[in-house]
Amino acid sequence: MNLHFIMDDADLKSGIEIFAEQFHFSVSEDGIPVQVLQNNDNKIVVSKSGNTACIQYTYKHQFFRALGLLLENMRYEQEFHITETPQFQTNGPMIDVSQGNAVLRVETLQRLITQMAAMGLNMLMLYTEDSYTIKEQPYFGYMRGKYSQDEIRQCDDYAHQFGIELIPCIQTLSHLRDVLKWNSFSGIKEDGETLLVGEEKTYEFIEQMIIAATSPVRSKRIHIGMDEAMRLGLGNYLTHNGLRSKSEIMNEHLARVLQITEKIGLKPMIWSDMYFRSSGDQLDNYEANNSPSDAVIEAMPKNIQYVFWDYYHYDEQFYLDFIRKHKQFGSTPIFAGGIWNWKGFCLNYGATFASTNAAMAACKKEGVKEVIATLWGDDGTECHIYSSLLGLQLFAEHGYADDFDEEKLKRRFQFCTGGNYEDFMDIRLVDEIPGTSEGNHEVVNPSRYLLWQQVLMGLFDRNIERLPIADHYAKMAIQYDQAMQRNGEWTPVFEILQKLCHVLAVKSEIGLRITRAYKGGDIALLNHFAKVELTDLIGRVEDLRECHLSQWLQLYKPFGWEVIDFRYGGLLASIRTAIRRLSDYAGGTIERLEELDEDRLLYQGQEGLVDCYWYKGMPSASRVIQSID
Repeated sequence: MNLHFIMDDADLKSGIEIFAEQFHFSVSEDGIPVQVLQNNDNKIVVSKSGNTACIQYTYKHQFFRALGLLLENMRYEQEFHITETPQFQTNGPMIDVSQGNAVLRVETLQRLITQMAAMGLNMLMLYTEDSYTIKEQPYFGYMRGKYSQDEIRQCDDYAHQFGIELIPCIQTLSHLRDVLKWNSFSGIKEDGETLLVGEEKTYEFIEQMIIAATSPVRSKRIHIGMDEAMRLGLGNYLTHNGLRSKSEIMNEHLARVLQITEKIGLKPMIWSDMYFRSSGDQLDNYEANNSPSDAVIEAMPKNIQYVFWDYYHYDEQFYLDFIRKHKQFGSTPIFAGGIWNWKGFCLNYGATFASTNAAMAACKKEGVKEVIATLWGDDGTECHIYSSLLGLQLFAEHGYADDFDEEKLKRRFQFCTGGNYEDFMDIRLVDEIPGTSEGNHEVVNPSRYLLWQQVLMGLFDRNIERLPIADHYAKMAIQYDQAMQRNGEWTPVFEILQKLCHVLAVKSEIGLRITRAYKGGDIALLNHFAKVELTDLIGRVEDLRECHLSQWLQLYKPFGWEVIDFRYGGLLASIRTAIRRLSDYAGGTIERLEELDEDRLLYQGQEGLVDCYWYKGMPSASRVIQSID
């Protein structure tokens, strides 16, 4: 396809050149004329009649969505007229590049930005607890793959070509465990997670953080965090100042931080949950009966935006209620939903669609104008980043339609990414296995704990008894192998799932099978497990690890992989230990296997499949890691 753009805005040229390579068209004066007009209506209009086309847009990012719509519809129709009304001023992802130890390479971010541009998203946050460089603080982000100022600037420049705003997203109160573990920060610690409010050196450090995070980007907006400071005021602050309410301490701290942002000329936002937590003893921030008191609201700063985050509810009324509660603060909140990628290798598209559809409907009804799609990397970032593409498309399509149209989502996803909608939706089936409900709204993550648990001491074995899990994973290994053939450049998304299912087709139930053979006195079968099945399982795990490592090094900086190496190393060593134990027993060297004599209990006393969030609770009932507090 050959196009000739007739336009006044030369600032679009570099983005068009990238699109030409991505979507296989050329630009020349003898191509199909495309009249490009900028309007003031905040509408996208795309039309083609005869041998001419027209794009109308208001903001730069809208042009690139419109260009995608033009290219998409020219594949199927000779003439068309499309109008879209944007629902949000800001819409885009927040990607965690700290908590999960995985720092995306600049090239990976640029690839994601190109996809975002085709979808019409216009904002990107990088959630960086310590993944950026502060020249005054050499231990900040030490050996963690932190971005240089130049790397962040490269991302900002690339995003700017498409009208996408790169907004720094940092922490200025808690969630700083990987910073505060170093002795050089000992004087500004409340506890192992949280900064010491009121200490002057704390604010010197925060100013360094804010300057370092904002200097490489064009945006004057910044997310300064301040969520989940669970023990605020109960550590060193309590020793120095006595007991005070969380809301008082929050306001004191926030006022000091806002002085810094105001001096630098920034527009800050924070997560809102601490103000809801301050109203009572609840650990859950958004309980139905939980609202800040009038006194707390009155004392809250007004020159800041509050971000209401929730990914855990599927009913529209919940989101309506809490948006209205946030409006009592004096402004309409930003809303942050979730693309459920943080529970292991599997992205839960059942929970993603259910929570997002409910939340976006509520946001539109309540006039929320800014939305964020969070992608957390909690506890290792095992989920492939590109498996989130369908979730990004979901947020984008909600952003350009009053009423969500799933059929349009499917068409747009195929055009924007080249991915197969059904295959991406079926990523969820790694965790949505026999024993889970449709959509897996309980967000159980069996694939993760069945991978990492011990063969001879399976903490989850009792929970999966009598479920046909091995058969399910054997079928899914075949299905993902077929998906690899259909998804072009996204083949790696399905390759790692195929190899994971190849492991789980054996490992998921092997502990139960070994236990039955032991208690049944079947020495021959135990010997078979040692000599054949467990030996084969080692090969399958090594194939998974090699695939995972290769993909990690392509997507992320090498820092952080060592954590995953510890897990694979522990898993492989435990299988070899199991082989030795079974061989010793089958050969008569030992008289019993105490691991198998012990009755299996339900995990945490819960029937059926469970949600186990952290790796440390999966391989052993003993301490896997020690606290550093």
